[in-house]
Amino acid sequence: MTYPTAPPTSQGDERTPGGAILMDGNRLRDEIVSELATTIVAAGSPSVCLATVLVGDDAPSQRYVRNKHLQAAKAGMVSRNEVLPADAGQTRVEQIVSALAADPNVHGILVQSPLPAGYDEEAVLRLIPAVKDVDGLTSESMGRLVRGLPGLVGCTPLGVMRLLERHAVPTRGRRAVVIGRSMLVGLPLSLLLARKGVDATVTIAHSRSVDLVDLCRDADIVVGAVGQPGLITAAHVKPGAAVVDVGISRTEAGIVGDVDFDAVQAVAGHITPMPGGTGPMTIACLLENTLTAARLQGVLPA
Repeated sequence: MTYPTAPPTSQGDERTPGGAILMDGNRLRDEIVSELATTIVAAGSPSVCLATVLVGDDAPSQRYVRNKHLQAAKAGMVSRNEVLPADAGQTRVEQIVSALAADPNVHGILVQSPLPAGYDEEAVLRLIPAVKDVDGLTSESMGRLVRGLPGLVGCTPLGVMRLLERHAVPTRGRRAVVIGRSMLVGLPLSLLLARKGVDATVTIAHSRSVDLVDLCRDADIVVGAVGQPGLITAAHVKPGAAVVDVGISRTEAGIVGDVDFDAVQAVAGHITPMPGGTGPMTIACLLENTLTAARLQGVLPA
């Protein structure tokens, strides 16, 4: 699903007080979920099943999983949620994931991260077949992304790409700086931005990067994905640049991102809010991946 003919931002998109186009993740999530529902109905309403595995009682993880299943229902998908106590043990968790992997009625599997301390998360992820890896985190999924082969891509980086597409942010030949090099966001997003057809010139920055302000000031697209509150200031942003905030930090003032929103929105051309930007898009792209997984497994036509 892409938005190559996205409506001009002048038609209904909200602007910040400083004039930047607000890249509203909640709005685009709802558009994507509605389109997924329409696609499933048009295919005869086959059962498309997303299964999640939640270990422990971490409150944010519980909330994330509830939101995922709420949106899955809106998309016309079936949900399964395997909930295990924090002390269930590695063997039990692997048994559950293996059973889901072998179940032909389950099309997508997501193990809610992070697992409690003491678990070997990589060993659990290795049990998920690439065609069911809707989080895009297994070595095979990452390898397919590196090689430019069809497959399932990490939900958060895919969500960033969908926001840029929806708002017609130019990428071809443009400079992008991704601050953060995690396997979850930074590295896969850099690959997506640089791949043929998107064609951005990508710089990966991190904690040891020198002259971060200068690196960012040369960029047309700046992505913060390190979880350092207020890292990206107005000084980092070239006038008119698109600024995407992926970093999440919980403070006494609430959830904040890597971007100093109030200062940056007065300079940027496009900007995501935090919260309400990339977070909802992660869920939307999880469901998009689940539909793609169902297609890969022959449930829907390719």
